[in-house]
Amino acid sequence: QVQLMESGGGLVRPGGSLRLSCVASENIFSIHDMGWYRQAPGKQREFVAGITKGDSTRYSTRYADSVKGRSTISKDSAGNTVYLQMNNLRPEDTAVYYCSDLRTDTWGQGTQVTVSS
Repeated sequence: QVQLMESGGGLVRPGGSLRLSCVASENIFSIHDMGWYRQAPGKQREFVAGITKGDSTRYSTRYADSVKGRSTISKDSAGNTVYLQMNNLRPEDTAVYYCSDLRTDTWGQGTQVTVSS
């Protein structure tokens, strides 16, 4: 049973940066697509960024319009960790961020990102 664990969230000021991490119990991200999602209070869960299976020469990435240009999704060569670098954070980025293995519909517990002055 694959398990996912998000980390890296916290409280930051507007304009600040965070790097979120998603660690899998197995090296699955080389063979499974995965995505970052977020859910703000009172809002529906929304897609943030995705990365496809494969190595650095084969995978592709995509981003929600709300974070495009400010965020970068990446993964390590082992395929067990996926990152979401978020820059120029805004209050509307405040949410719980979740990592998901799209192949198996497995979700982590989430990591809280709060952007506030």
